[in-house]
Amino acid sequence: MEFLIPIVAIVCVFGFVPAIIWILAKARVRREVQATLRSAIEKGIPMSAESIDALTRTSSVAPSALSDLRTGVIWLAAGAGIAGMGFWVGYAHEEVFNPAVGLAIIPAIIGAAYIALSFFNPNKDKQ
Repeated sequence: MEFLIPIVAIVCVFGFVPAIIWILAKARVRREVQATLRSAIEKGIPMSAESIDALTRTSSVAPSALSDLRTGVIWLAAGAGIAGMGFWVGYAHEEVFNPAVGLAIIPAIIGAAYIALSFFNPNKDKQ
């Protein structure tokens, strides 16, 4: 089981750092929206409910079939990468292969679900 220590350390470093950056970026956007609304109110600019809703909306566009397909391919590639890593490291440490492939199934299934949902998404791209 000591082979898991470096793998978990790498996942933590490469997983937590982008997560913290993403959280800080979202907080900055919220702060800027609040500052915009505050300055508009202080200046006496009339704000309709639609404009406030447009400023505070978290998701501006519904996901399209193409974005679902792209997301699915990325998740599927992540699963293939984890399985490939398990296969490659499995040459030196045979006990790594099965847990790595078991872990790779999770993103691969998520990717397959996104790809399947892209065919049923009513928001088709017009290209």
